[in-house]
Amino acid sequence: MTGLSPTLRITDPAALKAVAHPLRGRLLGLLRLEGPATASGLARRVGESSGSTSYHLRQLARFGFVEETADQPSGRERRWQATAPMSEYRAGDLSGTPDGRAALEGMQRAQLGWLARGLESWLAASATGSGAWQDVAGLSDWVLRLRPADAAALVEALVRVVAETAQRPADDDEAELVAVHLALLPLRGLP
Repeated sequence: MTGLSPTLRITDPAALKAVAHPLRGRLLGLLRLEGPATASGLARRVGESSGSTSYHLRQLARFGFVEETADQPSGRERRWQATAPMSEYRAGDLSGTPDGRAALEGMQRAQLGWLARGLESWLAASATGSGAWQDVAGLSDWVLRLRPADAAALVEALVRVVAETAQRPADDDEAELVAVHLALLPLRGLP
């Protein structure tokens, strides 16, 4: 791999199901955030056996999420890397079949779990935090009345701003990894 492609678009229900697996999602996240690693190194990070992480890396590779690095330091253990810094899926690409709908639900439930764990971690850390991050980190929500075309335009504009912001240099002492979540959901059935 000469350079990470910007986004891996998932259109295959089996691929979405594969990456929704909790350990696979975690392994892929570590490779994206920390760079290439071996199955043994990842096993130590996640508290699993190297056999388990090796199996799950091969499953991720099967669907194009990871690949072996071009430079392999030893013939005994492979180094893996992510093929893209992020993935995306669209419900319209997947919702036409029962397998697709099941994969969508599985991924969305996995994402809710990751979001909940991230929020719990942030809440625990923010209780003792101070400084500039206390003033900017948090949760916000707005309730808007939108047509589907308006919602699509809003998401496109937000994605553009996030992509532009991600291109800024972040190599100073104040920069930290941050998670930006977008949930645009019709409020059907809520009071």
